Amino acid sequence: MTMKTVVAAVVCLFASASAFAPSQQSLPSTAVKAVADLEGMVGVGPETGNAIFDPVGLSNWAPADFLRKAELSNGRSAMLAVVGWEVPKVFMFDSSDVGSPDPIKAIMDADPQWWAQFLLLCGMFEAVKYRGELNGKSYTGEGPAVLDWTKTWDTLSEADKQTMRVKELKNGRLAMIAFASFVSNYFIPGSVPLLPEGF
Repeated sequence: MTMKTVVAAVVCLFASASAFAPSQQSLPSTAVKAVADLEGMVGVGPETGNAIFDPVGLSNWAPADFLRKAELSNGRSAMLAVVGWEVPKVFMFDSSDVGSPDPIKAIMDADPQWWAQFLLLCGMFEAVKYRGELNGKSYTGEGPAVLDWTKTWDTLSEADKQTMRVKELKNGRLAMIAFASFVSNYFIPGSVPLLPEGF
């Protein structure tokens, strides 16, 4: 190996290493506003490094309160999906159109009319949430509840409400990860090391 080859290799290593150095640019004004919007939001904990978890920078493109509403809605849906993934393996209703405990096969076996009814139901829930927000209510726990069937939300102390908000948010996050793991393991067996094949 010649001296020129060694020098060229060292220069290339330093040049490629500089690509990973942090940039010295200042934050744009939208990013500064986004950081300010994220301060004080519920959900910071050891699982997020005791900081707001926004690795993709979505808060630069959408309001933080909109993103939190989306996170809660998706978390609630994921919690139901995880239950729906497991319950048919233990208990099945007699049904003429869906007879498989396999969740993906059951989705494909369902009658299109069922899907139309399901989409209509989801739309009605969204309409109720929207109407409640127009009336000053909240479905994120930040005010009077849009839906409170048990009439217990208003009886809780502020500390208990805060505890419930954190529990719901973190359980929703875990359910989203779990559901993504179930689907990944279903279509790519062995892709989730702790899940058995066919889970």
